[in-house]
Amino acid sequence: MSEKAIAKAGEIIKSKTAEVTMGVGVTLSLLDHEGYPTTSAITIAKADGIRQITFGGSLDSNKAKRAKENSRASVCVFDDDYEGGAYYNITLVGDIEVVTDVETKKETWYQGLEAHFENGVDDPNYCVLKFTTKRYNLWVDMEEDEVTGSF
Repeated sequence: MSEKAIAKAGEIIKSKTAEVTMGVGVTLSLLDHEGYPTTSAITIAKADGIRQITFGGSLDSNKAKRAKENSRASVCVFDDDYEGGAYYNITLVGDIEVVTDVETKKETWYQGLEAHFENGVDDPNYCVLKFTTKRYNLWVDMEEDEVTGSF
């Protein structure tokens, strides 16, 4: 089931990127300065299956600050439209980093970010949050698949 579930999960994540649905059903959880989890809805900028996901963000945001303090993170992609055939939960656990190099910022930029960054991709406050999966728990097509070791 693993390869099939991973492929399906990758397709689902791709369907949740900014170019498709602007983040409907996507959350990012980070640890705050006291070690407590905080969860926010967020839009996926780009995704490489379940292995790597990037998000656009602000350097002065709580998300970026938390990612710099503690790289442990979790991404959840979900939908509970059981009758409509969209019933899944994809939980990814891994590390997140704040990236500010111009090339990555350009690759990650998507329409809609200009409302937050007046200087566009060159805005000094614009950054990329880059998440890399270490392990996962997938509930896809009414089946569960979990990897708890290194991914």
